[in-house]
Amino acid sequence: MGETMTGTKGSLALKIFGDDLKVLEQKGEEVTEVMSAIPGMHDVKLLRDFGQPNLDLTIDRRMAARFGINVTDIQDAVQTAVGGNAVSQVLEGEARYDVAVRYQEPYRNTQQAIENIRLLSPSGERVSLAQLTRVQVKDGAYDIYREGNSRYCAVTFNVRDRDLGTTVEDAIKQIGQKVKLPPGYKIGWSGEYESEQRAEKRLAIVVPLTILVIFIILYSMFRSYKWALLILLNVGLARVGGFLALVLTGTYLSVSSGVGMLALFGVSVQTGVIMVEYINQLRARGYTIADAAVEGAVLRLRPIMMTMLVATLGLLPAAMSHDIGSDSQRPFAIVIVGGLIADLALSIIILPTFYVWFAKETDTLPEPEISSAK
Repeated sequence: MGETMTGTKGSLALKIFGDDLKVLEQKGEEVTEVMSAIPGMHDVKLLRDFGQPNLDLTIDRRMAARFGINVTDIQDAVQTAVGGNAVSQVLEGEARYDVAVRYQEPYRNTQQAIENIRLLSPSGERVSLAQLTRVQVKDGAYDIYREGNSRYCAVTFNVRDRDLGTTVEDAIKQIGQKVKLPPGYKIGWSGEYESEQRAEKRLAIVVPLTILVIFIILYSMFRSYKWALLILLNVGLARVGGFLALVLTGTYLSVSSGVGMLALFGVSVQTGVIMVEYINQLRARGYTIADAAVEGAVLRLRPIMMTMLVATLGLLPAAMSHDIGSDSQRPFAIVIVGGLIADLALSIIILPTFYVWFAKETDTLPEPEISSAK
């Protein structure tokens, strides 16, 4: 999963993009040093590209010309001896397989054996690679990571005891101040932080759209801006319980908890509609505004409590879970459980109070329910 999200073995990664592998690794070391000192950053590790010894053969063109051997012939000899060259194909039905030729292992597995590889000159003389090339052992790259047609060096890390967004933003600020990148080099963040940024952009569209749709539905039901806004106020106040639950449990605000806030909208609207509609019915029967608010709060306590308890008890195990995989479901459940408990108090106490402040004697009320007795 980590490799799918970041292209590296980690769920969170910083990538430095550029051309020169040595510069990338040098800047990666500087970034690793800066990130290791940031609170909340743990397991900071640079995925190094270098450390693989490479046998580098540089053709001496003067010596090649002296023996009358083409540069291409020297390159083909190294390729055939060490890597292998396809000289034919085998057909099996519609499948084709290359037949490759290469030296046996004892004649290619050491530097000395490769230096002793012989080429035939036009004069018939056998010339070794040691005479035609300069052979050196150099420190080279054993992995070259690429993304978007550009090389990159990756730094993986984890975030603990701090929220992801604030930690990464702190890292971006400090890296920008302390690490100077050459022209053409850039830094990118991938993994869970990248996913969180995409989710926050979507939520920035979804939340206002959801509130607008709820307002339209409430207005079509009550035919009054006043009652629609009163219920939306109750929806907003219910979020306080979700935030308090996060603070009391030491849970950081995340995309999962943000989705939990959205889930609270439906229950808060339901309880608000139950309360406001019932109070309006009481006023239509002749109750004063204050008496209707008090009577509505008392008589609607049981149905509202039943609505809250069903969802609260159902999500309580998820809110208390600390097993593997609970990192995504626990913030979601904590927000809903805390928000429902707060919404119960708000719907019974705060909402009727606001109703008394908002209501006027000239309000348009529904027709009173007529009960018939046999």
